[in-house]
Amino acid sequence: MPLPLPIGRQREVLYLPAEGHVAVLGTAGSGKTTLAILRSAYLSDPSTAHTGPTLLVTFNRALVVYLRHLASPQLRNVQVENYHVFARGYLGWRRKMQNDCICTPELREQLIEEAVLEVAGGLKDHPITAYSSHFYSNVVRWTYQLGYVTEKDVMLGLVSGSYGLNEEIAGLVLAVRRAYEARRKSAGKLYDWDDIAIAVDQEMAVDDSERMYTHVVIDEGQDFSPVMIHSLTRAAGKDGSVTFFGDVAQQIYGSRFSWRSAGLKVTKPWLFEENYRNTKQIADLALALTKQPFYRGLADLVTPRSPRAAGPLPALVRCADTNREIDFVLRAAKSAARTGTAAILVRNREDERLFTSSLREKDYIRLYRDMNIWQPDTGLYIGTYHGAKGLEFDSVFMPRLSRDRIPDPATVEADGHEIADSAEAKLLYVGITRARQTLVLCHTGIVTDLLPSENALYQKSTT
Repeated sequence: MPLPLPIGRQREVLYLPAEGHVAVLGTAGSGKTTLAILRSAYLSDPSTAHTGPTLLVTFNRALVVYLRHLASPQLRNVQVENYHVFARGYLGWRRKMQNDCICTPELREQLIEEAVLEVAGGLKDHPITAYSSHFYSNVVRWTYQLGYVTEKDVMLGLVSGSYGLNEEIAGLVLAVRRAYEARRKSAGKLYDWDDIAIAVDQEMAVDDSERMYTHVVIDEGQDFSPVMIHSLTRAAGKDGSVTFFGDVAQQIYGSRFSWRSAGLKVTKPWLFEENYRNTKQIADLALALTKQPFYRGLADLVTPRSPRAAGPLPALVRCADTNREIDFVLRAAKSAARTGTAAILVRNREDERLFTSSLREKDYIRLYRDMNIWQPDTGLYIGTYHGAKGLEFDSVFMPRLSRDRIPDPATVEADGHEIADSAEAKLLYVGITRARQTLVLCHTGIVTDLLPSENALYQKSTT
């Protein structure tokens, strides 16, 4: 299909010099993904002096399918991949990859639990028992995302970083990380999905061979950890370019970072503030969400300008019980999918199964890592907020938004309300801003406190 024409400031960014680093921050719906495609086509254009192999990389596999759907012959010199495919390919080329050497999330959690028990040494009153294994798992992941390798860096980051741990607890996290890595190695796993980026970054640092790509374009960059971005800046050719597109308001992995720490030599990012996707009513709700306390202190947050298009208010529907909620959402979403694209978005796979279990596989498309098709005009999609990153649909349905479920009680217990509220509010932002025209929010009992409370933002009903 033909590539869309650039709009407004998009033209300025599209034709920026093909050397060095560029960062573009924009509100959801401002056309970042469109421009990532256009920029990739421009950088790889064989008729230009700056032409060269170009990598368009994103975090989400579902978004890779969407980008390939949007691709045209102009992108024949562009390789579209998600980060982990890129990482495995590069480490394999460097002979640093073996069969089945990446720890699965399930095995990782098991090994973390075992590591916590090992550090506790069987003592029920050991200081480590003040926190759950879920807490240690999250903090260890955070140290990987920031690229901390030495024990000194780990300790310094844990004490002075966003977790702000005291030295005793930071030392316990470090001990859990060491025990986990030892157990992982014994299980024949060289990496997990977080520290594989550290391996790529370290290997890139000593790799003096000619780079495979002249240009690297990063889409939905807010989902990448700093060490992932750092490794991608090393992947571009010496005389090439790195272009970063991101939206800080959707930064759902908690990876606060400076441009320098992520390897990007950027003095001032370009800002995209026009919202070309959402109706005014949907954008108003998203903007109200970003003004909640959970969003304070995020650097470079772009406040979206309201779009010109008007539409219905987002619907906030209170359901009598869970079965009624599932039935209502399925009926409404299937109806919407007859005339446009519709998505049911939920927090996790368990919630997803509540809606897919009563459907035939041919009745919907699942947003997940192995999806391989995209229907541009009509169809029902079902998946998680994470799986929907970077995508858009005519209608979006967000069920299961009751106070007793959002934020996740287990996350609150492990990390506290501040961290849990911030992470889940950003997930809600992701879901809300996927909708072009129609947005339906559903709950049983009392609705989550994370949604803005202003009645004027919703059309409320019960079923």
